[in-house]
Amino acid sequence: MNDETTQVTAPDENADARATAAPGTAASGRARRVIVLALPVVLVAAAVAGAAAYTKSSVDGADRSAGTRLWEEPAHKPGKDPAGDVARGRASTKLSKLLLPVPAGYRLGPDNGELGNDGEQSGKKATAAMKQNARGLAGKERRAYEKRIDKLRIEGIATRSYTGDANTLAISTEIMRMKDKRAVRNLYTFRTGLFEAIGIFRTEPKIKGHTRNARCYVLRKGSKDDIESMNCLAYDGELSISLSASGTRPFDRKAVAELLKDQLDHIASPGEYV
Repeated sequence: MNDETTQVTAPDENADARATAAPGTAASGRARRVIVLALPVVLVAAAVAGAAAYTKSSVDGADRSAGTRLWEEPAHKPGKDPAGDVARGRASTKLSKLLLPVPAGYRLGPDNGELGNDGEQSGKKATAAMKQNARGLAGKERRAYEKRIDKLRIEGIATRSYTGDANTLAISTEIMRMKDKRAVRNLYTFRTGLFEAIGIFRTEPKIKGHTRNARCYVLRKGSKDDIESMNCLAYDGELSISLSASGTRPFDRKAVAELLKDQLDHIASPGEYV
């Protein structure tokens, strides 16, 4: 691996774990430079700005004479569906069944691109979509990124968004299934290492019962924006889980952490959370 900005190549699958396991070493410093140079826009900007940008655009036009509400109540409530309670989310595929049904105090939230607020993509489409995120990179950096995505061997992605009934909190959860459990762990190590190497995030809060396989990040204190965001990463076997949340101040981090905990518990025991 070369440290020059024009010579960044994809790290081997174990390099991420070695680099993040020994902060302060030459290896970790080298990994930090590679991470910052190769994928800042693709992974960090997308994670931080995604839900927050949607939220801010909604808040900007809101009536500030009363408590800020991110979304209006739907004009018509969904009717009964013979296939089940669609208001709680789809459960028609193996992957969609793993997504946490809409819990009490929430409803289905804003759309997440072409997947909507409760959608699924095949592994082939998901891989192609992830590669499109590398449009900001060029040459060797882009090829290295695409090679890393191919190695994940993605089988499918399912996503669901939630909006709190108070209209002040929006959450989007994504579950990605891969063929290789090792690849899932390596991706988690890589992503958490990225957040920690950038230096603008702090880890908070801990996810009860999942401290070894889940981590959440918020921007360090100092922002004066009306909107706060929180990004969480987790894994379970062949599943990679990501959750992004944004909301108005005061931001309820405990509610987000609880939703991630329920999502991980639902994966372990789906019947208990339906």
